[in-house]
Amino acid sequence: MKISIVIPCFNERNTIEQIVRTVRTSPVQNLEVIVVDDCSTDGTIEILREKVASLADQIVYQPRNAGKGAALRAGFAAATGDIVLIQDADLEYDPQDYGMLLEPILSGNADAVYGSRFMGGRPHRVLYFWHMVGNRFLTLLSNMFTNLNLTDVETGYKAFRANIVKGLDLRENRFGFEPEITAKLAKTRCRMYEVGVSYNGRTYKEGKKVGWKDGFRAIYAIVRYNLFG
Repeated sequence: MKISIVIPCFNERNTIEQIVRTVRTSPVQNLEVIVVDDCSTDGTIEILREKVASLADQIVYQPRNAGKGAALRAGFAAATGDIVLIQDADLEYDPQDYGMLLEPILSGNADAVYGSRFMGGRPHRVLYFWHMVGNRFLTLLSNMFTNLNLTDVETGYKAFRANIVKGLDLRENRFGFEPEITAKLAKTRCRMYEVGVSYNGRTYKEGKKVGWKDGFRAIYAIVRYNLFG
């Protein structure tokens, strides 16, 4: 099976080359690497053109900054693999975990797999208490609507059979993408799995972008896409 790795990227000049190189050295073979730049302004585009172009199979340049959800839609449209896996452009998630993330799909048991930061014995950097509380609240709220028992709806590590994710009508442009795609996957009644993954979270000084406004948008997305489609 071909596996399309979709990497949404915005102002990640310090990490984008390293993460693409790390993806290329992951234990999984037959990878298609697609980077989607969301109109970066910090020099990321120059690095993509000068250093990453030879490493990636495709680089998609968004015409304007539209958000992570919009970048992922562009990446999904460009993907030609049998499986699509989301890889953030920072170094918070480790491509060495691909084997665990993909195994339920490759073995024929799952259609979608979430990499949870809150289960399993993998190492995690200790960071913000209130982020953890917020993530658990959003996961609980999402689960109440979807009747799933996920532990980490906001995880950035998700993998899907390509025909499943390409068949979803996704609309959220920013971080509301996470609860939206969960709601729409749940409505398809596809087989969903979770596996524990490592997590090297970063601080805002180091480039973290999710803020409190995204939390409110996530609540809206949970209600909107579970009740009204």
